[in-house]
Amino acid sequence: MRRSPSRRLFAAALLVASVLAPVTTAPATAVPAAAADRHGPRDDCPPDGLGTETVARLDKAIEEVRQQAGIPGVVVGLWMPGKGSYVRASGVADTATGRPMSKNGFVRIGSETKTFTVTALLELVDDGLVGLDDPIADYVDGVPDGENITLRHLAGMRSGLFPYTADARFQQALFRDPSRSFTPREVLRYGYRHDNTFAPGARFQYSNTNLVLLGLVVEKVSGRRLADFLDQRVLRPARLHHTLLPADASFSAPHPRGYTNQTLTGAVEDSTDWNPSWAWAAGAMISDLHDLRRWAGIVATGELLSPRTQAERLTTLPTGFPGTSYGLGIFETGGWVGHNGSIPGYETVTVYLPSQQATLVLMLNTDITTGGVEPSTPLARAITEIVTPDNVYDRPVPPR
Repeated sequence: MRRSPSRRLFAAALLVASVLAPVTTAPATAVPAAAADRHGPRDDCPPDGLGTETVARLDKAIEEVRQQAGIPGVVVGLWMPGKGSYVRASGVADTATGRPMSKNGFVRIGSETKTFTVTALLELVDDGLVGLDDPIADYVDGVPDGENITLRHLAGMRSGLFPYTADARFQQALFRDPSRSFTPREVLRYGYRHDNTFAPGARFQYSNTNLVLLGLVVEKVSGRRLADFLDQRVLRPARLHHTLLPADASFSAPHPRGYTNQTLTGAVEDSTDWNPSWAWAAGAMISDLHDLRRWAGIVATGELLSPRTQAERLTTLPTGFPGTSYGLGIFETGGWVGHNGSIPGYETVTVYLPSQQATLVLMLNTDITTGGVEPSTPLARAITEIVTPDNVYDRPVPPR
């Protein structure tokens, strides 16, 4: 058996790039502005505003990265108020049939779910029902060192709790039967088998254990299922009509097939219908291009939160990855604020650049990497190098 695939389950790393063999491709298709903006905000983003030269450069760069990284299909949405927009679907949604990628499809958004779960938590903060510096032990029993780990530590990835996705028994259980259902308490037990990795607040470590616990906090305090609270307090107020936390493996249609090599053998498999219950509050949600476009600005500007709570959210700390810092369920890299997502078969990026009120959304139907590099990262980097050269997503550290 190859080295454990868990190193990539909801990886947060933005610092690496991958090169894989090309796959079957289809020509890129442009999306008319009226169609692209049907569900999104109205603003000054004309489809021809970026100019033919910039559009040609984007077309070329995206296709080059897609081929080099072996990405079957990708949807790119870029909106720059006062300048223009760029929306493209390229490649294939199904490698077996050659069905082209469509900008209207749904995808599993992986760790972008964290932005929704933390927003739900922060709404409870605004309601005066929880405090960010409350210990998790006040809400959930049995958490190792739970008296000293706060909700702030959990939302900021600084709890020291072992990530359950790195547990070998969990990996075996998941990849032996990807259709099985896990409960939140079940996955937490896999993490609790290990000692905490550091004292609360000592440093940054990306751990899905943190977000599962926050999901339980939201449920206990609100008295509602997480999916119901998200729907009523986050999705509806944000007018996100195509975003949901599924209860099982169901997947809104239409959607591209998803491809992963996070398997017991390392062979590539179609993971489209795998059950994402194991990811729950950390990464099980589904969305589409237009909802993600709306959400990028909402989460970055704090539309659903008080200014004070949003300021807490955007107080970022070092991650150990140069150029990237992390706040409460949100990161900042090169000036771009938001989150990426990775779940077997799919990757997404949803980020907002406050200085230009620009939004970038990427949706890919693979998470296959080489050398630990997620395919969405070089794609986002290539795009931002062209359109916002002073604000490059995950800009590599210059050599000494």
